[in-house]
Amino acid sequence: MSTIPIFPLPTAVLFPHVFLPLHIFEPRYRQMVTDALSGDRIIGMALLKAGPQREPDAPPAVYPIGCAGVITHVERLANGRFNLILRGIEKFRILGEEPPASGRLYRTALVAPIDETPDEPNRAALAAERRRLEAQLAPLFDRARDAAFLPEAMPDADLVNALAQYLEFDPVERQALLEQHGPLARCRAMMELLELKTLLERTSAHEPGTVH
Repeated sequence: MSTIPIFPLPTAVLFPHVFLPLHIFEPRYRQMVTDALSGDRIIGMALLKAGPQREPDAPPAVYPIGCAGVITHVERLANGRFNLILRGIEKFRILGEEPPASGRLYRTALVAPIDETPDEPNRAALAAERRRLEAQLAPLFDRARDAAFLPEAMPDADLVNALAQYLEFDPVERQALLEQHGPLARCRAMMELLELKTLLERTSAHEPGTVH
């Protein structure tokens, strides 16, 4: 267990071993980044929950599963803002938040790491599911490789995590993928989600038009 600063956002979900660009402009998060850069450079990403707060004075609720990231690149802007690249390093569960400290503007939480390293049977199954996923997304993979965006030798788990972050899923869908129990379950859930989206698009395309 460890205590890390929490960066709650309504749209961003971070996955292990995936890069996320961030523009930091709010004073509390500028303070958070400054403190992180003077320490271990680690920030915990957590998705904000939609809907009204149970307690008006409580901080906005976040999902309990998030991902820690390390700042790999930083650009300090003249107005005190930052451009960052955050690399996901480990999924975590939030066990509780620390009470506000004097002078600290951002939130911190006690988190427990969640190990997603697949065992040997799961590694073999993940390799097979990766081939199914690549077949399902063949045009996308062809364009990505032609543009040298997608390495040929990308590890299975890293590929699944990258697609979960970069494909056009809404934040709650990404959060559901993050919460899957490891890359094999995430890969299967992502294929089901893609199939559902394709089905919905085909159904919508065949619906009769509406005249106003």
